[in-house]
Amino acid sequence: MKIVDSHCHLDRHAGDGDLEEVIARARRAGVATMVTICTRLDEFEPVKRIAEAHDDIWCSLGVHPHEAGDEHGVSVEELIDLADHPKVVGIGETGLDYYYEHSPRAEQQHCFRTHIEASRRTGLPLIVHARDADDDMIAILAEAYEEGPFPGLIHCFTSGPELAKKALEIGFSISLSGIISFKNATALQAIARDLPLDRILIETDAPFLAPVPRRGKRNEPAYVVHVAEALATLRGVEVAAIAAATTANFHRVFDRATAPGS
Repeated sequence: MKIVDSHCHLDRHAGDGDLEEVIARARRAGVATMVTICTRLDEFEPVKRIAEAHDDIWCSLGVHPHEAGDEHGVSVEELIDLADHPKVVGIGETGLDYYYEHSPRAEQQHCFRTHIEASRRTGLPLIVHARDADDDMIAILAEAYEEGPFPGLIHCFTSGPELAKKALEIGFSISLSGIISFKNATALQAIARDLPLDRILIETDAPFLAPVPRRGKRNEPAYVVHVAEALATLRGVEVAAIAAATTANFHRVFDRATAPGS
């Protein structure tokens, strides 16, 4: 069984000093492809180098909403220029986070719109972070989509049904993390059961949010298998069916990310 971790932060594992061991464990677990995510432009180079060193690892380019205040000067042209690299498969992660509000909301929104335009102009999927900001997220996505379509997904989805509905309406996919395995995540589990199977991706968001039975531990890409198992249990299907569907969905959304050996 082959599976994809569509969103992880391998640079954090590099900082822990065991990146190659983490990658090896993922491969042994059947993880055929990983996307390591950029959250600050001044950290893009080490993120990119990890992807360049491995055929089965790709990367993104973007500014996390937590960092929007520090990197408020990022331009559409800068994102487009940096994204012109064969290992860059997505724009982000970007979006809105009103839970921590490490950056002012106005700067988060401006940065988010900048990334949307870069996604539209490059054709690369927008990787969206959304936390406690459903109303503004829906409004910005709807307004931007009226100006012209752009591909994307909501990563580590924890929002409500209205944002899920809007995301699907504009052609987005939804990526589910280990949170769906948490006992208290009943509202999210209900959404996960009903999502169209052809619009679901799975991820770890490693080293954060380790799924059951690894909850409380440092997360890593090998554990995306547990996310697939949790989703299979919720939907009453075989885990192999989840692995196959989410892998196919991943390659449709991230169409620059070719499978190793293809």
